[in-house]
Amino acid sequence: MDKADNLLHPSVAAALIKLDPEDGEQILEYFKTHALLTREKALLQASVRDQKKLLVENGKLKKDIEQLRAQLQEKQRRRTAKALLSPAHPPPTVSPAPSTPVDQPPSPAGATAAAPSNPPPTSSHDRRERQSRRERRGERKARPASDSFSLEVEPCVDVSRLELRVGRILSIRRHPLAEAMSVQEVDIGEHAPRTVVSKLGTKTHLEELWGSLAVLLCNVKACKLRGVVSQARLLCCATSEDFAELLTPPTGSTPGDRVTFLNYPGEPDRELQSKQRVWELVQPDLQVDSRGVANYKGCGFEVKGKGLCRAPSITNCGIR
Repeated sequence: MDKADNLLHPSVAAALIKLDPEDGEQILEYFKTHALLTREKALLQASVRDQKKLLVENGKLKKDIEQLRAQLQEKQRRRTAKALLSPAHPPPTVSPAPSTPVDQPPSPAGATAAAPSNPPPTSSHDRRERQSRRERRGERKARPASDSFSLEVEPCVDVSRLELRVGRILSIRRHPLAEAMSVQEVDIGEHAPRTVVSKLGTKTHLEELWGSLAVLLCNVKACKLRGVVSQARLLCCATSEDFAELLTPPTGSTPGDRVTFLNYPGEPDRELQSKQRVWELVQPDLQVDSRGVANYKGCGFEVKGKGLCRAPSITNCGIR
């Protein structure tokens, strides 16, 4: 309360105690607490503004890096093409064909057709055409080598590539072939509900989840689990294999609301490709902190304008 004491003038405090000796101390403590909360709120708002400025500057820097990378690739292509087009050795000079001696006796008429005639002299146009064909063949052979030097831009792997949305569980039942699995019909704001197969454990009370809101990963590829096709993934937290809790969206959320992250503003993939292993790389950093708030690398799961997603009762655990 030392900071709050500095926010109230001593004369104001003395006047409050003088006006109401019995409750003056409580009123004074209320004003001190209110002043401290107002100051912390202003500091928090300033911090959010600075964070948004940093995000804008980060986006500009990414664009500059992409432009520089494109310029570097173009220079690399030009340099390679120039090296291939320049001849390594000058074309050999062709000596003129020897002339027929004047005093040589004429050959018989029959021998003229049988004897091989001397090849005609090669013109400069033919030499240039052959040289051009050799250069084109060399360029075709060297193209794969030049492509190997090009810079390949790998897509960034973070939580922004996941399409997370709020959904409402319309029905839930045990999987007919797996006791630890359950099958849900979930409304995520689309024209029809999605079927989701989840592993919630044998100790989870499924009837309590009927009609509740949850957070779903929606851009996974549909796959068949024990004979039932699953079209999304329910995000839950658990401390054991037998019991799990679903993440709870903030109050006021509706099916289809997007779950976003302030520090990762990118757009999600249309569909996660299994060979890129995006979920496997991102999932270890999805955690529930000591306050029960779901986060990715310290950045909370947020439904914009409505609040943060939380775990109902479990803390300090992973999200699966």
